Amino acid sequence: MGVVSVKTFGLLCLALATTSTSTAQAATFEVPAKVGAPGYKYAPLDPAPVGLSFEFFAFPSYFTNVTATKQCLANWKSLTGVWPPIRIGGTTQDRAQYDASTSAYVVYSVHNAADAPMTLTFGSKFMTLAGTYEGSVVVGLNRGKNKIENTIAAAKVAVAEVKNLLAIELGNEPEYYPKDGQPIAAGTWNPSVDVASQNSWMIRVGSAIGRKNIIQAGNWNAAAPTWGAANLVAAENATVRQYVRHYAHHNYPGGTIQSLMTHPTTVKNVRTQFEADVAAVLRTGREYVLGETNSVSGGGAAGVSPTFGAALWTMDYALRAAYTNISRIYFHHGTVGNCQYCFFGRYSMGAPYYGAHAAVAFLAGGSHVTALDDPGTTNYAAYVVFDSQGQPLRVLLYNSDYFAGGGGTTRTSQSFTLTGLPRSGSIVRAKRLTAASASSRVDQGSSPTFGGQTFADGTCVVQGTETFESTAVSSNGQATFTLKATEVLIVYLQ
Repeated sequence: MGVVSVKTFGLLCLALATTSTSTAQAATFEVPAKVGAPGYKYAPLDPAPVGLSFEFFAFPSYFTNVTATKQCLANWKSLTGVWPPIRIGGTTQDRAQYDASTSAYVVYSVHNAADAPMTLTFGSKFMTLAGTYEGSVVVGLNRGKNKIENTIAAAKVAVAEVKNLLAIELGNEPEYYPKDGQPIAAGTWNPSVDVASQNSWMIRVGSAIGRKNIIQAGNWNAAAPTWGAANLVAAENATVRQYVRHYAHHNYPGGTIQSLMTHPTTVKNVRTQFEADVAAVLRTGREYVLGETNSVSGGGAAGVSPTFGAALWTMDYALRAAYTNISRIYFHHGTVGNCQYCFFGRYSMGAPYYGAHAAVAFLAGGSHVTALDDPGTTNYAAYVVFDSQGQPLRVLLYNSDYFAGGGGTTRTSQSFTLTGLPRSGSIVRAKRLTAASASSRVDQGSSPTFGGQTFADGTCVVQGTETFESTAVSSNGQATFTLKATEVLIVYLQ
């Protein structure tokens, strides 16, 4: 049949992906010569688009008791030159009251160390600790208890102590306030009531702390448009909007390992959940972020979230979000020791960190990103990131064919052909993200590798020798690469 163009014949490639038992026909992608070249959409990139979210009550433990936290963040800073953004919040932010008299980070009691507290207090030391972080910080505060003066007091401390404070959240996932028994939702509570509440609180808090451009608005998890930024934008006047820094949504797609890591599923999730909502926000000149997200809600699923398949989803999801004009994405970390999707903490190292690290390595220093396989209907994805001059910097290739491993099964392969490469007649280098199978887990002795390297259990220090593969580029600017099922390859063009 010859070379099949994914851009032109996407459905045919999907058929090949699902029936192949060996190497399928090559998926061919043309690399744009520069940002703005016709035929593709281009999204601008934040200097550090991939970040972490920490559950409010657990944040002090992550930063004082979990050794890997700062090193895992530092690994990304070494790639981008910028400390990754963090967000502190979650369900327990709406259970937390500020107590000016306490000298502790947080005060709470639980029957089991794996539990999250139902009530807690925190002191100014909590914000001082957040202020030690060198990257941008979003702090989530309580709206559910309907004690706005206490929230204003906490916000004043945040402004004073957190030197890199990017934004303040006023409540987490307010659509769930009625079932959580939150006082602010007594009586009628629906999207319109919540929007009015958010607008009122933004004005009250913003004016009390004397800061504009300071609120991370929205913060829902339920699907837009019912719970979405478009509704909030439509209800805002100029008085409210002056306090909005950006708008946020949460997302936990869930599913099996196979469904989670399959590229068309990820594309559909991002497209249907966020494209319209993002567009409404961009018309205001503000940013849209995924303020809290991960694979499966409630701390993750034991059979899914710690796996290499979830790592591949993490990578693909972060890139598709960036391509959809989502400025930053914060992967959530819950209760220390009881968190299946955490990159570190429960397990010495979680496989998903490898996927996030690959995404950061690919996007580092980029000005724009595009998806060569849009509309994303096949298992074979290709992204390009561009440098500050608009020239192609790297290409990421992803074979999301599922390989479960074991039982004598054969691992298929897929060829990817890139055309229009800027280094005709030369050699390009590449780094491979791979593991034994989609179900591989670090805590079960099967660690992924990225460019032949791993991250040390407990410390997150890079181990091993960095390994690059070399591929010749023909005189007409073409090169072909082979990826096994459930693998990623980053091709370096400069």
